[in-house]
Amino acid sequence: MSTRYVGGPQLARLLGDVPRERPVYASLARAVRALVLDGRLAPRTRLPAERDLAAALGVSRTTVTAAYDRLREEGYVESRQGAGSWTALPPVRKWSPEPRPAGGAGRFGSAHAPPADAGFIDLGCATPGAPGIFGEAVAAAVEELPRYCSGPGYEPAGLACLREVVAALYAARGVPTRADQIVITTGAQHAFTLLTQTLVEAGDPVMVERPTFPHALGALRRRGARLVAVGVNEGWDLELTAGAMRQAAVRMAYMIPDFQNPTGHLMTAADRAALVDAARRADAFVVVDETFAELAHDPEAPREPPLASFDTGGRVITIGSASKLLWGGLRIGWIRATAPLARRLTMAREPIDMASPVLDQLIVRELLLRVAEVRAERAETLLSSRDALTGALRERLPGWRFQPPAGGMCLWARLGAPVATQLAEAAGRLGVRVMPGPVFGVDGVLEDYVRLPYVLPPVVLREAVDRLAAAYRDVESAPVGRPLPAYV
Repeated sequence: MSTRYVGGPQLARLLGDVPRERPVYASLARAVRALVLDGRLAPRTRLPAERDLAAALGVSRTTVTAAYDRLREEGYVESRQGAGSWTALPPVRKWSPEPRPAGGAGRFGSAHAPPADAGFIDLGCATPGAPGIFGEAVAAAVEELPRYCSGPGYEPAGLACLREVVAALYAARGVPTRADQIVITTGAQHAFTLLTQTLVEAGDPVMVERPTFPHALGALRRRGARLVAVGVNEGWDLELTAGAMRQAAVRMAYMIPDFQNPTGHLMTAADRAALVDAARRADAFVVVDETFAELAHDPEAPREPPLASFDTGGRVITIGSASKLLWGGLRIGWIRATAPLARRLTMAREPIDMASPVLDQLIVRELLLRVAEVRAERAETLLSSRDALTGALRERLPGWRFQPPAGGMCLWARLGAPVATQLAEAAGRLGVRVMPGPVFGVDGVLEDYVRLPYVLPPVVLREAVDRLAAAYRDVESAPVGRPLPAYV
């Protein structure tokens, strides 16, 4: 049975204004089903009693009973006498692709095959090329390198000169930080894996967003953590988040408050304060992924304070990375923590990789010393590519829904049907790699979403959307009765 519970007023708030077309129970069932499919109601969440939800919504108990009955028939609710009702997912429905019948005009001809010279477009990777000043930074780092060649080259905590620069950047953002609070890692993924190995034991409950960064889910699963997901498709609901933290007694929460990957949401200062307070009450750590924090590209985007600025008890641990702002080929990341935890992490990483590459650290230092130039370049190119992508989507796929983000590198697009996995397969045949929504979730929901990074040039993104439109037509015109992809 579930350890999570949503009350009548909470569920009513999530449902919002339920359409009142007749029959009302069917409208209510559709609204609850949508909450399950887009991840805002996790599977195995206990639902409020029929009387409580009816009172919160201002409808009759008979209406709620009929809605629950409909959801049970569809497989989205399970019940047991004496235990109540809880959310569920329908049984897995497997399918095999069927060949398309011949004929049917399209952007790429009758079989929708891309032209031979079109090239493969990878929308699965959200990482840009190196910035314009990269060559100068490399030259300066190479010139500096001989100073470090007389020693062994192993600095488990990272080069002192880089840790000092990273600490100064935190201080400039309003979070006083010393160099001994910084551990340099071999990328953000290494940083997160190191934290899970240090702070999480098998069976520990760990809160994650739904959707979230897939490789973080992989690290937690390998550690044997029990994942507790909270939906963020429509932004963060701190009341529900705090309730889930408390009910599941989470050990750690992994959050991406700055241009969240993949939704692009930016957490408000008030929600950041509430999240830290909820962690304090639940006696949990909050691991904050700031990989996208420096990538605001909309001039109107608010500048929210770092989550760590609300922390007074050492509960907030921050991960940073060179991969998105600077270049993915620089496998350098960092952790900001208390000095005692930083020492523990340094000792824990030595049996794994000893230390991060010296030359890469020196290049990152040079780039961070000129970070304002890099930010400006990224803002200009990302804004241009974002606008090209959104414009092409509105023209070629007007039924898709999305909110252009004010920062980050990804667009989270909602399709007109739960066919993201089918779409990804069809797009791959047309020379476009795209990541379907379930990749970013814990339990197979989000089948009506795809992530679309906009790190490629505008002309390439427009071509990619042309191919996606052709792939979507293929999916829409699949034979009637062909099963949808599995939800789990």
